[in-house]
Amino acid sequence: MKAIAWTKYGEPEVLELREFEKPTPKKDEVLIKIHASTVTAGDCRLRASKVPMGFWLPTRLAFGLLKPRASIPGMDVSGEIESVGKDVKLFRKSDKVYGTTGMKLGANAEYTCLHENSALVKKPDNITYEQATAIIFGGLTALHFLKDKANIQKGQKVLVNGASGAVGTASVQLAKYLGAEVTGVCSTSNIELVESLGAIRAIDYTKEDFTRNNEVYDVILDTVGNLSLAQCEKLLTKQGKLILINTGLLTNLLSVIKKNLICGVAGESKEGLDFLRERIESGDIKAVIDRTYSLAQTAEAHRYVDTGHKKGNVVLSVKHEET
Repeated sequence: MKAIAWTKYGEPEVLELREFEKPTPKKDEVLIKIHASTVTAGDCRLRASKVPMGFWLPTRLAFGLLKPRASIPGMDVSGEIESVGKDVKLFRKSDKVYGTTGMKLGANAEYTCLHENSALVKKPDNITYEQATAIIFGGLTALHFLKDKANIQKGQKVLVNGASGAVGTASVQLAKYLGAEVTGVCSTSNIELVESLGAIRAIDYTKEDFTRNNEVYDVILDTVGNLSLAQCEKLLTKQGKLILINTGLLTNLLSVIKKNLICGVAGESKEGLDFLRERIESGDIKAVIDRTYSLAQTAEAHRYVDTGHKKGNVVLSVKHEET
C-alpha cells in the first residue's frame, strides 16, 4: 500500500510517499480502507516537535525520543471496513466508518488496522468521507472542553478566540447548539464564515482588542494560545471559566488548583463520535474544509497548515487504484 513515511522530526520535507506492506487485522481488529484523512495543527506540531513549553520531553517519550516511533503519521480517518478479525462483533465488512487512530497514528495511508473498541464508529450518512474526517479533531476537542468540562448551559455567553480554525469552527457550532450566545474572534477575511456558523458577533482582531472591551463572558475558549488567565480574569463572570488548549506545562499544572481555568488534552471515544454523528445528521454541525490535497501532497498540506492561516480543516483525499 501507499502511505506517508515519517522517519525523523523536522520540516514538511521529512514526509515522503512510499510503499508499505498492507496491514493484516488481528482477531480483534478491523482493516480500514481509508478514503480520507486530515492534516491538523497538532499533526504539524508533532512532525516538527514544536510543542508548548514544558511538553517537549513528555512528547518525545510518548512518540519517540530520537526519531518518530510510528512510521506513518496522521490520526483522523474515514473509510470503509475491508475485513474484520474473527472475534470482531461491532463491525462488518463494508461498514462506512470514521474515527481516530490516536497515539497509534498511521492515518495518512491507504489502509490501517484498529481495535474494534477504538474511537471508531459508523460515519454520518449525509456527508462525504472528506467531510466526516474533517469534523473529528475539532469536533472531539470542542465536545470535550465545552460540553464535558465547561458544561455550557443555555443562555450563557461564550467567546471563542481563533474561531475560524478546526477547533474554532466546531466550537462555535457546538456552543450555539448548546444554547449559548457565541462571539468569535478571527481575522478580517473570516468574519463572514464565523457568523455563518452561528456566532452572534465576530470580532476582527486586526481592528479590535476584545480584552479591552467591557464585555464579560461565562466561558472563554482560546484555541490560539495567545491568552493567559491574568489577561482574561476581568473578562469572566463570577463563575466564568477560561479554557486554554494550547498552553505550557506550568499553566496546565495551575489548572489543578484554579477552578476557573481548564486545560489538558481532549479525550477520544465512541460516545463522542456518535454524538457528533447525530449532530451532523440533524444539521446542527457541519464540516468546514479549507483545502483538499492528495495523499502524495501531504508535505504540501503540512506547509500550508504551518502558515497558520487555514480556515477550518485541511483534508487528504485518498484515492485507490482499481484492481
